[in-house]
Amino acid sequence: MANIKSAIKRVRTNNDRHANNQPIKSDMRSQIKSVESFIENKDVDNAKTALVYAVKKIDKAVQKGLVHRNNGNRQKSRLTKKVNDLTA
Repeated sequence: MANIKSAIKRVRTNNDRHANNQPIKSDMRSQIKSVESFIENKDVDNAKTALVYAVKKIDKAVQKGLVHRNNGNRQKSRLTKKVNDLTA
């Protein structure tokens, strides 16, 4: 455990930020998994609507700095490609 006052404060702020960021990141992952499950079941309509929500969640995570911009773009691109291949 930290003994210095600034180190104690840093630990507290890191824990607070982690607690705030974790649900956003988890929600993003859940949305991605839901799109992939719809794709696996070949459910085109639900996959398209879930893709819209997943893209929103990915963009929000990128905006908050939880995921790198390139990582977010790569995830969106892969999901979109999978959904488009499903419709074709």
